[in-house]
Amino acid sequence: MMWPMKLRHELTYDAPVAEVFAMLSDPAFRDQLAIATEAVSSNASVSVEGDTTTVLIDQIQPVRGVPGFAKKIAGDSTHAIQRETWTGGTSASLTIETPGKPTSISGTVALDDRGGRTVQVYDLDVLASVPLIGGRLEKLVVELTAAGFEKEQAVGTAWLKGGR
Repeated sequence: MMWPMKLRHELTYDAPVAEVFAMLSDPAFRDQLAIATEAVSSNASVSVEGDTTTVLIDQIQPVRGVPGFAKKIAGDSTHAIQRETWTGGTSASLTIETPGKPTSISGTVALDDRGGRTVQVYDLDVLASVPLIGGRLEKLVVELTAAGFEKEQAVGTAWLKGGR
């Protein structure tokens, strides 16, 4: 049995939870984030049903600067489908599927009010179902995902300051 690699990452914003949730559930923010991460293509959509908000992001990212063992698996680009299912605007389940690739990410995202600031906490499991090199591939996916979170932090901070 394969055990996923854990990834916990926190982003902090100088804004209340409701404002951060509004940003995260705005397709225009997701589009701006796709530009910052140099996505080849990206389509973000949001649907609301009761107190459940679903954010769906379907994008293709270029594969750059990865070791040879990963390049053989990833190819020149990776198709990722990210689904966040938010309940009450403070917590979500998150999945990222990569059709045709042996990797997946799943877990939770929570927005926590800490004295008028919002901390966005990702608790994720990263799984690469590849014999022998799965652990190395998981470590790489964790590193790339964390780097993506840093870009999200920068774009989100600018967004909340009016940089839309």
